[in-house]
Amino acid sequence: MTHRTAPDSINLAEKLARFSEHWSPRVVAEMNDYQFKLVKLRGEFVWHEHKDTDEVFFVIKGQMQVGFRDRDVTIGEGELFVVPRGVEHITRASDECHALIIEPRGVVNTGEAGGDLTAQNDRWI
Repeated sequence: MTHRTAPDSINLAEKLARFSEHWSPRVVAEMNDYQFKLVKLRGEFVWHEHKDTDEVFFVIKGQMQVGFRDRDVTIGEGELFVVPRGVEHITRASDECHALIIEPRGVVNTGEAGGDLTAQNDRWI
């Protein structure tokens, strides 16, 4: 029987202080095939979808919106929201917002839309 040593706790505020780029998620942990990514949002992202997976946003600081073609959902500090798989959406934040994204390893942040805001995957901090 193999025993694994439990890792140290992860201080999200400390990790967020280590980068300043917007729309550039950083992985802080993994659970099975899922990654926990910190991201700083400001301005407007791109319309996109993730055909094969849901996407979770948990707001740590500030406020953000998830826009759909027929409505917007506002997510505040301490709130989370699940974007269903295959649903086109856009994220935006008028002021800087810090969020935790939970999604499977390998998900491209811009889906199939691509473009300048496509972030490198598996970028750990």
